Amino acid sequence: MDNARRRFLGVAGGFAGTCVLIDALRVAQAMDMPMAMPMKQRMAMPGLAAPNVPLVNPVTMAKFVDALPVPPIALPTGKRTHAAFGSRPLPFYRMPMRAFSARVHRDLPPTPQWGYAGSTPGPTIVTRRGEPVLVEWANELPTRHFLPIDHGIHGAEKSKPDVRTITHVHGARVSAPNDGWPEDWYVPGKSLTALYPGEQDATTLWYHDHAMGITRLNIYAGLFGSFHVHDDDERALGLPSGEFDIPLMLYDRLLARSGALYYPVSDDPEAPWVSECRGDAVLCNGKLYPYLDVEPRRYRLRLTNVANTSFFNLSLSHGKPFQQIGSDQGLLAAPTDRLNIELYPAERAEVIVDFSAYAGQSVQLRHQADGIVEFRVRAKGRPDTSVVPAALRPVQRIDPSTAVQDRVLALGEQDDSGGNPMTMLLDGKMWSDPISEKPKKGTVETWTFVNVTGDAHPIHLHLVRFQVLERRPFDLFAWNARKELKFTGPSIPPAAHEAGWKDTVRCDPGMVTRIITRFDGEPGKYVWHCHYLEHEDNEMMRPYELV
Repeated sequence: MDNARRRFLGVAGGFAGTCVLIDALRVAQAMDMPMAMPMKQRMAMPGLAAPNVPLVNPVTMAKFVDALPVPPIALPTGKRTHAAFGSRPLPFYRMPMRAFSARVHRDLPPTPQWGYAGSTPGPTIVTRRGEPVLVEWANELPTRHFLPIDHGIHGAEKSKPDVRTITHVHGARVSAPNDGWPEDWYVPGKSLTALYPGEQDATTLWYHDHAMGITRLNIYAGLFGSFHVHDDDERALGLPSGEFDIPLMLYDRLLARSGALYYPVSDDPEAPWVSECRGDAVLCNGKLYPYLDVEPRRYRLRLTNVANTSFFNLSLSHGKPFQQIGSDQGLLAAPTDRLNIELYPAERAEVIVDFSAYAGQSVQLRHQADGIVEFRVRAKGRPDTSVVPAALRPVQRIDPSTAVQDRVLALGEQDDSGGNPMTMLLDGKMWSDPISEKPKKGTVETWTFVNVTGDAHPIHLHLVRFQVLERRPFDLFAWNARKELKFTGPSIPPAAHEAGWKDTVRCDPGMVTRIITRFDGEPGKYVWHCHYLEHEDNEMMRPYELV
C-alpha cells in the first residue's frame, strides 16, 4: 500500500452520530445493500461495509440477568531476582494471553475472545508503593487473528505475523525496556518479563496490549485488565477496601447474534481499516447489563474507559451524585461531588458511592440515559467503618514559570500530496519521522496541544504524570494561515476533578489544551499518542526521547 494510504486517518462523528450509523448498518444489512460512511465537514470518509452477519440489537436484550464478574486478584507464582534489585527476591507473576469463549449475556451464545489468564478483563494486579514486582507476559494465543488486519497500516504489513503482542501498563512509571514499546512485539510461544518498580503514588492503572498496527484489534479482542497501586498514606485514610473496592472496566462492542464480536470494516477488502469503532452494546467487566449485589454501605468503584473510541457519560439513578476521590494518576486533593462523570478512552475516575440510604432498593449506573449496571442493595449489611476524609492527598501544583520549554504541538488534518482524504497526525509527523521531542531528565515542560480538527482527542503520554493548566479557544484561520496562536476567549482552568494528576487529557476541538509535567524517570524512548485506538494504530502516535 502506498504512503498516501498509510498516512490517511479520518474521523467519524460523535456518539449520537454513531448510533445513527449503527441503525443504518442494520438497515443496509437487511436490504443487502452497501453502506457508505456519513460525510463530515471537511472530511471525505471511506465506504463502510455492511455487516456480513446479523447483529444483536442490545435494546431487545433482557437487562440485569447476569451477575457482574469481579476480576480475581492475581497471585504471584513465586519469587525471582532482578539485576536492578540485587539479590532481593521480588514477587513474580505469570500472565498468559489465551483464547477462550464466555457468555457476555445469558441469552447469547458464548463469545470467542482473547484475554489475560483466559478472561476479559484479566486478573487485577495489586501492588504497593516501594514493592517492585516482575510480570511475565506470555503469548499463548493462536497464530491466526480472528479480527480483520489492515496490512496497509504501518507496522501491520503482510510480512509481519498475524498475531503479536506487547503489554503496556498504562500510567506506570517504568524504564523504557519495561514500558511496552509498540515495535517490541513477540509471537505466540514467546514471552517477556517486565519490572514494575512501584515508584508512584496509589492509583488505578490498567494493562493492555500495545502492538504496533493492531492495538485496536487486540484490545477489542479482550486483552486488558486492572493494575492497582496502594500506599501507606492512602491506606491510612480509611477508604472502602477489600471486597468493597471494585474495578469497573467499561467498553462497547458490536455483537453478532452468534455471540461473535463484530469489528467494522471498510468496503475495500485490501484496506479494511475504519477511522473509529463504536459499538451499541456497553459491557462492564465482560457482561452486558450485569447486576451486582451490594450492602447498604460505602463502596469504592474504580471506573476505567477501555473502549476503542467511545466516551461514557456516567450517572447514577435517583439523582444520586458520585463522590470522586481520584483521577488517572491517583487521589485528588479533596472529594468532589459530581452528578455526571465523562470518561474518554483510557481515563479513570475513582468514586465513592454510598448505598446506605437505598437498603432494599436498586441503583443503576447509567451511560447517557440508559442503565448499564444495576446495584441491588441488600436490606441489611455488616457495619461500615470506612470514611471519606475531607482532605485526601495534597496535589502540589507545578509552577509554569519553572518550565524550560513550551512545545506547541498540532493535532491536525490536511490533504496529502495526492489529493486523497485528510490525514490526521501529531504535529504533522508520522511514526517513522525523526524524534522531535527530546525533553531532558528532571526538567519541567509545558505541552500545548492545538486541536484544529473537529473532534476531541484523548492524548496520553507514557512514563510521566502531568497537570492540566488550561483550555482556551483560538482563531483557526490565523493558525492555518500563519501558525499564529491567537486566542479568541478567556482561559478555562481545569475543574476540580481534573486538578489532580493525569496521564490522559481530553483535547477539545477548536481549543488549545495545555499541560505541564516534570520529566522524571529513566532516559530512553517512550511514546505519546491519541488513545482513540483506530487513530493510534494509523500514525497518530509519536516517539519521544527522555535524554
